[in-house]
Amino acid sequence: MVGVMKAPASRRIALVFLIVVIALNLRPFLAAPGPILPLIAEETGLGYGALSLLTLLPMLLMGIGAFASPPIQARIGTRRGLLAALGLLFLGVSLRLFAVNGPVLIFTAILCGAGAAFIQSAIPGLIKEKFAASVAAMTGLYSAMIMTGGALGVQLTPALVESGQSWTTALAILSLPVLLALVVAAGILSETRVVRPERGLVAQLLGRRRTWALMAVFGLINGGYSSMIAWLAPYYQAQGWSGSDSGILISIMAISQGFGAVILPLLARSHADRRPWLWACIAMQATGFAGLVAAPSMLPMVWVAICGVGLAGSFALCLIVALDHLPDPARAGPLAALMQGGGFVLAATPPFILARIHETTGSFAGGWIMHLGWLAVAAMLVSRFDPERYPKAMGSGLAGEPKATWFRPLKSIN
Repeated sequence: MVGVMKAPASRRIALVFLIVVIALNLRPFLAAPGPILPLIAEETGLGYGALSLLTLLPMLLMGIGAFASPPIQARIGTRRGLLAALGLLFLGVSLRLFAVNGPVLIFTAILCGAGAAFIQSAIPGLIKEKFAASVAAMTGLYSAMIMTGGALGVQLTPALVESGQSWTTALAILSLPVLLALVVAAGILSETRVVRPERGLVAQLLGRRRTWALMAVFGLINGGYSSMIAWLAPYYQAQGWSGSDSGILISIMAISQGFGAVILPLLARSHADRRPWLWACIAMQATGFAGLVAAPSMLPMVWVAICGVGLAGSFALCLIVALDHLPDPARAGPLAALMQGGGFVLAATPPFILARIHETTGSFAGGWIMHLGWLAVAAMLVSRFDPERYPKAMGSGLAGEPKATWFRPLKSIN
């Protein structure tokens, strides 16, 4: 449902470019504050518990928003929805220029999270529909660009602060790429129709235990990402690292994520059973977290890089596994959105938990150990994702032939 240009090849190229530009803006607002959190704490008076809200609230909204996004998308169309969401994201990031106190800064996090929520719900279904023959590759590219955007954010912010810019300016400058994405989306996407959702689809999906298992795995795995972007830099700054040096660690993690998000889905694309690849990603995450606990000063870049590959690979593969469950994009898209919804709600909690652990113990090491436990649970749940059992897991009514879809001639993307 996305029509951009008359030539199919031109349309596909335009869509790929659009997905890349949008994806690059989905993590900088989350990752950029990490290397300068001690400075923000000093100037705003916020403690680590309050600062954890900069990650917790957006992730929570990404989760809640994923439940609300499909009906919104069905009512106003993907084009209008994406433009509104990008506008909200731009507003949230740009308002950080005036975030001289804690409440304003936290409010900007809410705006950013709400905008990102719709975008992240809409893109997987769009990929499933428009790139059906290359879902793994496109999902990998989308995931890689998300991680790359985070890397750019964490490098730019401390560099600007060290060059003399205020931390508010350093964070607000990240609104410029969002504005670019908004302009590109407005120019590429054309409005055609709004598709009405299949009646009762969300209720049907929520009635399947498999949907909840997907949510749990997605949340348990991505909780590691939310903790890392929030507390990896402060963890090493407490050991004497500078803001820019600790920011480099986050960049290494993000670059490794970009690699993992592309390579692992490509390696897995010829295998219907994605479980071995998910287990490999979980093992890499576990290795990274174990290294952060046992030998944080020995090969820190290696621990962070290994963890990054595992984080991104599992993120992309979870999306692919969700889309694999149902052949109809009109059903697979909402399933992926629900997985992200419940998953992001769960993934929002670790930054706050780690802040409490730090306040109690004076270290984040207990939080990294917690994630090892979460990964063990995720590995057990992944064992259920046998592709031969997808139809049974989803029920014949959902996994069967797509039903006719009714629509009114308003606007969506085609």
